[in-house]
Amino acid sequence: MSLKILLLQARNHDDLAKDEERRSFAQKAGLDIEQIVPHDLLAEPPSLRKVISYDAMMVGGSGDYYVSKGNLPGFSQVLETIQEVVARGHPTFASCFGFQLMVKALGGEIVNDVAGMEVGTYQLTLTKAGQQDELLGTLPHQFYAQLGRKDRAAQLPSGSVNLASSRLCPFQAMRIPHKPIWATQFHPELTGEENRIRFSRYLQGYAFVMSEEERRATLNRFQESPETPALILRFLELVFG
Repeated sequence: MSLKILLLQARNHDDLAKDEERRSFAQKAGLDIEQIVPHDLLAEPPSLRKVISYDAMMVGGSGDYYVSKGNLPGFSQVLETIQEVVARGHPTFASCFGFQLMVKALGGEIVNDVAGMEVGTYQLTLTKAGQQDELLGTLPHQFYAQLGRKDRAAQLPSGSVNLASSRLCPFQAMRIPHKPIWATQFHPELTGEENRIRFSRYLQGYAFVMSEEERRATLNRFQESPETPALILRFLELVFG
C-alpha cells in the first residue's frame, strides 16, 4: 500500500523505544519504515492540518508520560487535536498511551492504578460488541495481548463502544461508531519478546512499585500473542482496501 502514516510519539529523545516503536508499527502494518512518519509530541502538538495531510494517524505508547497526570507538554492542545481528528473521522489507530489520550480527549476518565497495573502478556476477552466488530471481531473470543500500563480507563467516552476487557481492566479497546477509528489499551504493535525487551529497559522505573522479586517474576511472564499483531494491517485493509 502506498500510504503515509503519521505516528504520534510521546518519548524522550534518549529513549531507544522511540525508533523501535516506529519500526514495530511499520512491520505490523506491512509498510516500509519511511511510510511511518514520526511526530514528536514533546516538541509540539500536531495541528489538525498536519494530521489530515497523511492517510491515517497512529498513536503509540509513552515512557515517562501519563494521561492521569497530564504531564505531557502541550497536553490540552494534543487533546484538542484528537477531538478534531475524531470529529472529522480521519482514520486513526491508537494503542496504550494513545488509547488513554483518546479516552480523555472525548470525555472519558483515566485514572492511575498502580495496584492493578498490567505489565506483560495477559488474556483478554472480547465483549459482545467486540465479537461483532469489523476489526476486533477477527480475534478469538479470548486472546493474549501485550500490555504495559499503570494508568487505565475508569469510564469510556459517551457514544464509544467497549470492545474488550481483562480481569483487571474492563476497558481494553474501543471503537468510535461509524468512523474508521479504533484504540486499544494493549499493544498490537508488539510481540511478546519486544514487550519483554521494553520492560527490561524500563526495569528501574518500576522499582518504586515492584519489588526485585516481582520484577523478576514479571520478566518470566511474557509470552507470544499470535493473533494481535495482525490488527494493524487489518485496520489498513479495512479502511483503504
